[in-house]
Amino acid sequence: MSDARAAHPGLYRIDQNPPSLLGQRCAACGRLAFPPNPYGCEGCGAEADELVTEEIPGDGELAAFATVHLHPGKDIETPFTVGTVVLDAGPTVRATLTCATDDGLAIGNRVHTQLVPQQSEDDGELLELRFAVEKS
Repeated sequence: MSDARAAHPGLYRIDQNPPSLLGQRCAACGRLAFPPNPYGCEGCGAEADELVTEEIPGDGELAAFATVHLHPGKDIETPFTVGTVVLDAGPTVRATLTCATDDGLAIGNRVHTQLVPQQSEDDGELLELRFAVEKS
């Protein structure tokens, strides 16, 4: 995976399995946030220099989901499913799921991060972070 790189650098690590998200913890109030915020803490208003990068495990629970069947983007393959995930560490994120449709999904399903090749390029593989659902 030495030629691989993140599709969205600074949001997740690609050198570990499962991949973790890169969030920020406020040194003033302890709030953990994702995605990183260059302006400061949304909880207490502390300045940006009070925010410390912290790895967030990509395990959580599916809180909502929807399948997209039509998308105006030219190179975006449909259908795909977007989910709202409440991470065990606290933050809530909205992300693409690894399953194309919502067949068999349920609120409360456990999820975890997974890297998915987005496209192959001459200078290496581009990896996107998605959430895989553990169906019950």
